[in-house]
Amino acid sequence: LVRMQFLQILSRKPGSLEMLLQIPFCQKQFPYTCLSTSACVYSKKKKGNSYEQVDQEKYKNLVHSVISYKTSAQTPETILEEDNLLYGPPGKHRPPIKAGTKTPKNWVPLINPNKRILPVSSDSNIPMKIRLQKTKMPSVTRILQQTLSPQQVFYLERWKQKMIEELGKEGFEEYTKNLFLQGELFHAALEAIFLSEESAAKEQGEDDVISGYLSSVEHVLEDISEVKALESGVHHETLQYLGLVDCVAKYRRGRLCVIDWKTSEKPKPFLQNTYDNPLQVAAYIGAINHDANYDFQVHCGLIVVAYKNGSPAHPHFMDPDQCSQYWNKWLLRLEEYMDKN
Repeated sequence: LVRMQFLQILSRKPGSLEMLLQIPFCQKQFPYTCLSTSACVYSKKKKGNSYEQVDQEKYKNLVHSVISYKTSAQTPETILEEDNLLYGPPGKHRPPIKAGTKTPKNWVPLINPNKRILPVSSDSNIPMKIRLQKTKMPSVTRILQQTLSPQQVFYLERWKQKMIEELGKEGFEEYTKNLFLQGELFHAALEAIFLSEESAAKEQGEDDVISGYLSSVEHVLEDISEVKALESGVHHETLQYLGLVDCVAKYRRGRLCVIDWKTSEKPKPFLQNTYDNPLQVAAYIGAINHDANYDFQVHCGLIVVAYKNGSPAHPHFMDPDQCSQYWNKWLLRLEEYMDKN
């Protein structure tokens, strides 16, 4: 209120500053020190008031707009409003590529441009299962484990220590052993289902250990067809690494995918919750596309997280663009591993 009265009086006529200092309301509103200082300065020899030289009529509208606005024009309600005020509305353009983004030194394409796709044979309905060769080439799992970031190592070690405190050292070893066993049984049961070995699958399903996992993935299995490979070994002929692919099949609308089955005790509703699993899938896709044993190429991936309590599994589909992004990240991890070894 004081500010508004001050500006209104100031905008009326020259010499208003002197009149302002003489009216009673200022003596009540302004601190005494402010008045005494102003009076002292004003009582000095008059040299010429700069306010008298201002064209009051010219800036009358400006003063009126300032004092009549509900809030100060210099304090917008949001940062976006301030940006619009200073620079105008944002332009519609793609964000620039972040500086410092690493690119692989030895870049190899995810899709093999030189691979010959053979015609479909009569026995193509039988899934491939190539035995994993024992060579000196490192596995995908080993490469990812030995190139964990310091943050990943910290959280993994903290989780391990917490579990040891709760279960004891022997109890923790038994716990991890059971996790691996459950994973193996779950994969074996899925393989039996895809091979239409209903009796074997039923025997596996009767085990309470994995019955929840199988119930969890029922809705996902309905969208999977034309299985081309099961528990099959792959190796990248150029980059020299190998791995064991859980499954290659078509998923929804006939998209051929590398499928990775995961079990979890905690919900993982988003792809980022699966940590390095997308890199693993991308590595398998690249290996298949550069492996002469496979007469097809894969462009997509699928990570299925199953739960022991039988709650619906979370399927995380990876489109070709996402696979390419994770492929580049995988190449960086592979280079890091090669530099260390």
